[in-house]
Amino acid sequence: MKPLNKIIINKDTSFNPIWIMRQAGRYLPEFREIRKSNPDFIKLCLNHTLAEEITLQPIKRFGFDAAIIFSDILMIPYGIGQSVQFKKNFGPSLGDLDLDKLQNITKDDFTYNLSSVYKLLSNLKNSKALENKDLIGFVGAPWTLLVYMINKVSPKKGLSKEFFEDKILINEILNLLDKFIKIHIENQIKAGATIIQIFDSWAGLIKNDFDKFLYNPTLSLVNYVKNLGVPVICFPRGISDYVKFTKIVNPSMINIDYNVDPESLIKSLDIPIQGGLDPKILLSNKENLKKQINKYLNIFKDYPYVFNLGHGILPETEVDMVYELVETVRNFK
Repeated sequence: MKPLNKIIINKDTSFNPIWIMRQAGRYLPEFREIRKSNPDFIKLCLNHTLAEEITLQPIKRFGFDAAIIFSDILMIPYGIGQSVQFKKNFGPSLGDLDLDKLQNITKDDFTYNLSSVYKLLSNLKNSKALENKDLIGFVGAPWTLLVYMINKVSPKKGLSKEFFEDKILINEILNLLDKFIKIHIENQIKAGATIIQIFDSWAGLIKNDFDKFLYNPTLSLVNYVKNLGVPVICFPRGISDYVKFTKIVNPSMINIDYNVDPESLIKSLDIPIQGGLDPKILLSNKENLKKQINKYLNIFKDYPYVFNLGHGILPETEVDMVYELVETVRNFK
């Protein structure tokens, strides 16, 4: 059994596997080299040869216990026909919504549009570098994808004033997303993903209608993944009540952010936990990094726990700090 599955299925507390969100990315000099000659991010994600190389870069360098495919949550809006671009020093920019066009996309159209993602997974499944390692596929949660599709840009500065105005549009998109996220999940599992992670990056923006935007859509996906016989991890970043979320949605494992108090959480939960460390700690110094890592590992000493961060690793992180991170986790007793 592979490392994360030992934690998730067997509730093993004898060791702590480690991988980190955005482990294949901008902090790695070898990734930056590839990026120099591949400025179009979507095209890079759809180049399965380069995406395979990028996925394996952190595995070869650090020996993480799991690989997460080099892709993006916005491949789903792209796959159903909405324009998606990534602009330098700005981030994602999505085109106008043409609901009629999106509703005419078939399962075959969608699968064809994202066929490179599935080719990437099938290639990785047979990679020698991933022997005895988990292969994580992923999707964005319906709420977060809805946010990008209607808001058209990152909501770092808040949602547009008219975001909630067209309730019919919101309902139509949520229905569409439920259908195509499930197709994307099934295709990834068929291609070789051993675990699925659901990223709800903007869950913290939900202020009301939690059933409609958070609990019900995510529960639908979690049940779907479980019925396909694969563990599912949820990361509802920024929510105030992880305990309630976990009890309603019941994922196989919950990924926590760095605003969560892990000590109080383990008193209320009985499912495996992943993550928590603030990525900014990796920008400090080795002594502080070790101290913070050991804090988490001591809290979770007798609890099934996968070491990860409370959000993606920051681009300005030094590679030496990641080596220190891995070594500290591996040597913990």
